[in-house]
Amino acid sequence: MRNIISVILLFLVIDISAQNISIPIDTIVTTSHQVKIKGKVVNYTAKAGTQPVWDKDGKVIATLMYTYYQKKNVSNKDERPLLISFNGGPGSASVWMHIAYTGPKILRIDDEGFPIQPYGIKDNNYSVLDIADIVFVNPVNTGYSRIVDKETDKKTFFGVNTDIKYLAKWVNTFVSRNNLWKNPKYLIGESYGTTRVSGLALELQNQHWMYLNGVILVSPTDLGIKRDGPVKKANRLPYFTAAAWYHKKLSDDLQKKDLLEVLKMSEEYTVNTLISTMSKGGFVSDEERNKAAERMSYFSGISTKVILQNNLDLSTSYFWKELLRDQGKTIGRLDSRYLGIDEKDAGTRPDYNAELTSWLHSFTPAINHYYKNILNFKTDIKYNMFGPVHPWDRTRNNTGKDLRLAMAENPYLNLMIQSGYYDGATTYYDAKYTMWNIDSGGKLKDRMEFKGYRSGHMMYLRKEDLEKANEDLRVFIDKSKAKGSAKY
Repeated sequence: MRNIISVILLFLVIDISAQNISIPIDTIVTTSHQVKIKGKVVNYTAKAGTQPVWDKDGKVIATLMYTYYQKKNVSNKDERPLLISFNGGPGSASVWMHIAYTGPKILRIDDEGFPIQPYGIKDNNYSVLDIADIVFVNPVNTGYSRIVDKETDKKTFFGVNTDIKYLAKWVNTFVSRNNLWKNPKYLIGESYGTTRVSGLALELQNQHWMYLNGVILVSPTDLGIKRDGPVKKANRLPYFTAAAWYHKKLSDDLQKKDLLEVLKMSEEYTVNTLISTMSKGGFVSDEERNKAAERMSYFSGISTKVILQNNLDLSTSYFWKELLRDQGKTIGRLDSRYLGIDEKDAGTRPDYNAELTSWLHSFTPAINHYYKNILNFKTDIKYNMFGPVHPWDRTRNNTGKDLRLAMAENPYLNLMIQSGYYDGATTYYDAKYTMWNIDSGGKLKDRMEFKGYRSGHMMYLRKEDLEKANEDLRVFIDKSKAKGSAKY
């Protein structure tokens, strides 16, 4: 009898191992929920599903997993805004903004954004679901999204422009399936997702005739707008100032001032003096070089000696290692409020990203629990927080100028940028610089705005900024729901 059971178990093991783990190509699981937002109960449905990607011949080549939240009992449904949300990487899932920023559920973390055990989720009392429906999209190989046709060239998905093209087609299908053509539409992207949505704005408009009302860039990349040489080097200083102020490494006269007052001083020095000084390179006079090093030290908390040793070109990675070296600590890349502990105090860069390890603590268990137990979406596919998408083709990145052209062609299209002052990867001052140079003629600047927050790359992790950033979204969406003629 025991031998028979062993044989049966052996066959079961062989049978199970012979099955390929896969995810349904086209499916929806719908659940109902409620959340209190700004003191009012919002009843909503959550649709966790997959939708195919087809090639030019109509063959399914991939499937994208998405989560779509719709408020119930809405009058004038075709006037309700739709927020289409992407994260970045490239290779990053939509998890970050989904369960920490705009969605109806967020992580159990403390008020500054640090993990709490036991892990889990809670209601997001600041979600914009009260004024807009939201769909979170996972590009190929992120989250549960996967390539279906193994013979399809991966270049179809993994590059600046191919990413935009297939996602635009996917969005077109989603909008058509859900009868959303009349609704005001907004794209929001974070980090590399800002490159994605900037390009999507023009691709949707010119190839699918889908005109948007707004684009929101959270912690934006350069969008293909160059800031090389002296500009790149000098533009780091305002971020250095922010991080040093937070860690109380500036002089007493600066520490006594509010952060924004100090940043204004640092910005003015950067744009009016430091860039031109750095432009002179090795031919700058000793007097001017020393004066610049002293001012950089004043605004960064790094010694004049160290700055001179680096020829005024202090890299961000060295700054993360150096700022608190005397305390035996490093600071985070994406959010410099977070601290790390390296094996050695010596060195030119931290051993690891203190902020990212902290975030993965709470995000990974929360999203896996959420899909399985709350949204009832069950699969054996691994949820890719970061998926395999490399090599990524970064050539011909004109997304910033594509966004400008989309805005020029569409008088309804508005832009908002959201950045955290303590973000050392996509710094807030670089975000401002990018906004200033999207439209060098300045003819569209009245439809562009910048919002800053006292946190990092994921500024919404800090409770105060979660509330403020969502409210900024509400105001932006409300005022850009255009009425009347679209004309100049």
